[in-house]
Amino acid sequence: MKIQELKQKSKDELSKLLQDNREKLRQLRFDLASGKAKNIREIRQIKKDIARILTISK
Repeated sequence: MKIQELKQKSKDELSKLLQDNREKLRQLRFDLASGKAKNIREIRQIKKDIARILTISK
């Protein structure tokens, strides 16, 4: 998700998106540990999205 898209969202939408991304990251980490995950790049992208959301929300 791009910064410009995030700037257009409200605080409530950003917090919901942050919560969803953190849950998705947690699930991907469990899948990686159990050997189910195939797309490791998705973890990196979600971490970057979380950082973007936290940067904008401050």
